Amino acid sequence: MLFDLRSSGRRRTIKIVYITLAFLMGGGLVLFGIGGGGALQGGLVDAITESNGGGDSGSGELREREEQATAAARAKPDDAALWADVSRARFNLAASGDNVDQSTGAFTEEGAAQLRAATRAWEEHVELAGDNPDTRVASLMVQAYSQLGEPAKATIPQELIAQERESAGTYASLAQLAYAGGQTRKGDLATKRALRLTEPDMREALRGQLEGFKAQAAAQPSQAAPTATPTPAEE
Repeated sequence: MLFDLRSSGRRRTIKIVYITLAFLMGGGLVLFGIGGGGALQGGLVDAITESNGGGDSGSGELREREEQATAAARAKPDDAALWADVSRARFNLAASGDNVDQSTGAFTEEGAAQLRAATRAWEEHVELAGDNPDTRVASLMVQAYSQLGEPAKATIPQELIAQERESAGTYASLAQLAYAGGQTRKGDLATKRALRLTEPDMREALRGQLEGFKAQAAAQPSQAAPTATPTPAEE
């Protein structure tokens, strides 16, 4: 049987398979569209947007939510939580209806514009929220920046997530984004933390994956890193 765990060698193999799957689910799905312009469609987006792919009707509801959230934030521009609501609403709208080309899976110009609008609302939220940004919205912004081909900017919300969850997968995703964005030092620090949080017998598998991402990123032109980004604490 595949999952017969009586053999120690088989247990180790299955653990490596599990960490690989966890890494791909925690990082690869988020980063799949970096630079490629592909929209994250299907179950993941439907779950995020609370949409069932209902076309124009669903898009109309999402647009109404976005307009309501924007009006509320403009009425109280110093309320950090309201700007988080705007960011979430705009992200959801970006992934709906005609904002995604159904034949190619790519964001249309309007969809990309909504993503950029979502990131602007997020940046307003971060400035107002101080030490308490909304990490649920942060996870959406990792996807937004990634889809816009801005992995260096995506490291900012991803680092918030990693610091909150303190898991190997979130730091591995941070390392992948940092390398893609030309932030080698941040990537190395995130890799170090990810490895420390990984069980000893799985570290080499993860190390190999992250070193591969680093080498691949180094061979490609990278974007300039954004200013004033936090860095994982070096231990």
